[in-house]
Amino acid sequence: MAEPKWLQDLKEEDYIKEDFDATGKSRYTVEGIDKNDPDWLNKAAKKVHAAEGDDYVKLDAGLLTVNQINWMLRRAFGELTYVDDNNQFLWYNRPTDPNKKMLAKRTPDQVGDTMGAVHPDIRNVIPEAKKVIYALRNKIDGHDEVKMPVPNGNRHKLILHDYKRIEDDEGNYVGTYEWVQDIYPFVKYFCETTGQKLVDDPDATTGATYKRDEVDTGTGASKHEEHVEKKQEETDTSSGASEY
Repeated sequence: MAEPKWLQDLKEEDYIKEDFDATGKSRYTVEGIDKNDPDWLNKAAKKVHAAEGDDYVKLDAGLLTVNQINWMLRRAFGELTYVDDNNQFLWYNRPTDPNKKMLAKRTPDQVGDTMGAVHPDIRNVIPEAKKVIYALRNKIDGHDEVKMPVPNGNRHKLILHDYKRIEDDEGNYVGTYEWVQDIYPFVKYFCETTGQKLVDDPDATTGATYKRDEVDTGTGASKHEEHVEKKQEETDTSSGASEY
């Protein structure tokens, strides 16, 4: 993914220390259960007597049942993920369609896993993920959000990973929230409803993710994109893991 410059400038010896084995403890860590147990969710929920189904949950600005919260989050825009401050993957908004191809694939049996277990052992994924978590945990240069587009050579497919620092009421770091979405449909809708259009900026030489010569003007597709998608499908099939 395309990192912002301030993130690129971080020293590896600092962020590589992020504990992706989740050996520490969060204030809400459920102890006594193997974090990488495929049945972690059911075992942990039973141990803490978690609310479920038609049980009501009082939120800071509402009262909903667990079912209502689940139904609403399933319809939320994009793919959502939450990782706590101990680098344990706790939740994602699972699609209702089990056959839906996710942009950042996740599976129910991964819930509860450590960040090290969630990530595929390919390319440079784990160090890059550690860099994002470290940056948000420590609010480097005041940044509490990291936006990272995925270069794929296709300006009709603008996939964005947006990571946000989550804080408690005292401003302490309690985790990272990720939102993944192909934002091109929104851009397309905006152009159609306002009569605007996208044009190349000849001055966009720095930080531009999509280049004119990478795109097939007839279809909007590219050989690079086809290669990336094929490799991703192979990765999903072999590992079932996601790129955080």
